[in-house]
Amino acid sequence: MAAQKINEALEHIAKAEKYLKTGFLKWKPDYDSAATEYGKAAVAFKNAKQFDQAREACLREAEAHENNKALFHAAKAYEQAGMMLKEMQRLPEAVQLIEKASMMYLENGTPDTAAIALERAGKLIENVSPEKAVQLYQQAASVFENEERLRQALEMLGKASRLLVRGRRLDEAALSLQKEKSIYKEIENYPTCYKKTIAQVLVHLHRNDYVAAERCVRESYSIPGFNGSEDCAALEQLLEGYDQQDQDQVSEVCNLPLFKYMDNDYAKLGLTLVVPGGGIKKKSPNAAQDKARGPAAGGSHADEEEDEYSGGLC
Repeated sequence: MAAQKINEALEHIAKAEKYLKTGFLKWKPDYDSAATEYGKAAVAFKNAKQFDQAREACLREAEAHENNKALFHAAKAYEQAGMMLKEMQRLPEAVQLIEKASMMYLENGTPDTAAIALERAGKLIENVSPEKAVQLYQQAASVFENEERLRQALEMLGKASRLLVRGRRLDEAALSLQKEKSIYKEIENYPTCYKKTIAQVLVHLHRNDYVAAERCVRESYSIPGFNGSEDCAALEQLLEGYDQQDQDQVSEVCNLPLFKYMDNDYAKLGLTLVVPGGGIKKKSPNAAQDKARGPAAGGSHADEEEDEYSGGLC
């Protein structure tokens, strides 16, 4: 079966090369027919699992389309060549070709297809090079935003923000989240703005920037419905606990369902948040009860301890 497909592919390549030849009665190569034959050869090589030869056929197809000024079809062929590289686990090279395809889509006036290609490239490289994936997602977001496809832009920005948090690139994550929040506010999706504010505050506190976290909450009061929401109340509690170096209060807030059921990357920020100068050990239940009862209760507890040792250690 594989040998048959390889022979079929070679026949298509021979036809393509024939179409490209010129002679006394044929002054111009037939790029369109050659591209079609190269495309058929690429499919046959792919079916025979000969991915490197399929990649080469795709590149020749792309070149023929370019010579024929058919940019959209050339971009498709470059994208297919990239997918052949993916099959060979040559991911950085695959991404390069898909990026090239996206530029050609833009040049051809099909920005949506360009953004989708960039997203595809981001997914390919995410586990190998998160930094590159962030760049690709941000580029895709920019293209979608220029086309006023804001929901798609937000999806790309969200992926970039989460990768930035995962990679502890917190300064950049804070900026990315702010961009997300601004667009959500623009499309009047206010409840999601509240969630992005929580993510922002957690990022700022992990950056040890209490002032930025507090300012973030203060600025969010202008978002309709935020003041008085459970999100706002929880954030005020969190900031109070952090400011007073009360690890108990911070841990209690970060274990609320509001925080625990966020996207995993943000939930982890909450669960690992430690107050400055404080440990992760919570206060004992007795200490918490004494605090609630006031000084009198604390005094009686101290008296009990004194009575216990009043007769000496023996």
